[in-house]
Amino acid sequence: MTDTLSRLWQSDFAWSFRHSPVAIISLGVVLLLVLAAIFAPLIAPYNPFDPGSLNLMNGFSRPMEPNAFTGDVFWLGTDDQGRDVFSTILYGMRISLFVGFAAVSFALILGVTLGLLAGYVGGWTETIIMRVADVQLTFPAILVAMLIFGIAKGITPVDMRDEMAIWVLIIAIGLSDWVQFARVVRGATLVEKNKEYVQAARLIGRKPGAIMLRHILPNVLSPVLVIATISLALAIIAEATLSFLGVGAPPTQPSLGTLIRIGQGYLFSGEWWIILFPSITLLALALSVNLLGDWLRDALNPKLR
Repeated sequence: MTDTLSRLWQSDFAWSFRHSPVAIISLGVVLLLVLAAIFAPLIAPYNPFDPGSLNLMNGFSRPMEPNAFTGDVFWLGTDDQGRDVFSTILYGMRISLFVGFAAVSFALILGVTLGLLAGYVGGWTETIIMRVADVQLTFPAILVAMLIFGIAKGITPVDMRDEMAIWVLIIAIGLSDWVQFARVVRGATLVEKNKEYVQAARLIGRKPGAIMLRHILPNVLSPVLVIATISLALAIIAEATLSFLGVGAPPTQPSLGTLIRIGQGYLFSGEWWIILFPSITLLALALSVNLLGDWLRDALNPKLR
């Protein structure tokens, strides 16, 4: 175990990370925000989504200033319903991160599967998959996600829409983001399937499915990991955009996008903190994940070593 950790610490990958201040800071910010979201029930001073704990008299409390009626002090102020903004950010990040991770995982599985099939099988399978991908690329991803979300919500029973809204959102973002995974994996598979180790696997009678999963897939994962990291930031932004437009997370389960939409309504009346702090949190999260993805792309590129 010690030898394994020592080799990992001395690897080119670890060396690149240790000598990249941007990567270290980005990873630190991402870990801090993710852990804060995971342990929100323990960290948040209030449960902002428990109606019984809300006091409307605390509404529009300014950050770090005693409320004029109750005397309560809130670190980042409160919104129109008296909800602690700091607590709503922690709980809102849980929704944003869950949707982002789940949507990227769904897009990765779908895209990698279709990319492997298109690259290895070829023929009509490749033609159909890649033409569908080409057609989808002609539309902005956010519009595709809105279309899928609208269709899925339309066929969902009315009494289950709020309960299924998060899962519908995950499917919508995932279906709008699978194309880039499929295109990259298809291109890498076209290269790998003509190499000697794949030909040797065919000669000994390995089935196509086993060849794709056991031999080709491990050799095409490097670019997939980079795309997944960058796509995570895009998925979080897409979720925030949809929620800001009112077609994402339901009001009963507000994400960062929903909090920004709520704050936007009070921006010009002087309650700037309601939109400022959720926006800064979303910016820090998306920017850190993006910078981490940029470093990962360079670290896994053999031409840059």
